[in-house]
Amino acid sequence: MITVTKKVFLSNGPSGRKRLSRTKPAAQTVGTGRVPRISKLMALAIRFDGLIRDGTVRDMSELARLAHVTQPRMTQIMNLLHLAPDIQEELLFLPEITSGRDPIHERMLRPLTAVVDWREQRVAWLQLRAECASSLRAAENGGRERSHGCPEPVGKRNPRS
Repeated sequence: MITVTKKVFLSNGPSGRKRLSRTKPAAQTVGTGRVPRISKLMALAIRFDGLIRDGTVRDMSELARLAHVTQPRMTQIMNLLHLAPDIQEELLFLPEITSGRDPIHERMLRPLTAVVDWREQRVAWLQLRAECASSLRAAENGGRERSHGCPEPVGKRNPRS
């Protein structure tokens, strides 16, 4: 009698049915953190701009009604599009937050969105990033570092300090 030993891998087919596979399926890694809120807002601003440009939505007022936010809040979100393209890209690809609060908030970026010159924006962005660098490192390292070097958003000051 002959014994054959072979590894068999099963995978789900398009209809959900189990199928035999010749190779081991790639391990799926699930992130333990969450996407920073500012990254989500930047993605929303880009999506909303596309909806307005395509004519799917008439204007920002209609968009605000559909999104169930106030018109001023919609303006704040859409103002993120005034940032230099490289800053927008950095915001979209910030590291996941594993614990604690987001190191960069939309409120911190409001002064940058008011600056017209992208070179000046980049200088201000580098300063903001430097102030928040330890918080960003903590996010990348799984929250093992504690830091309070990042400025608080305007209007969210601790009344006890």
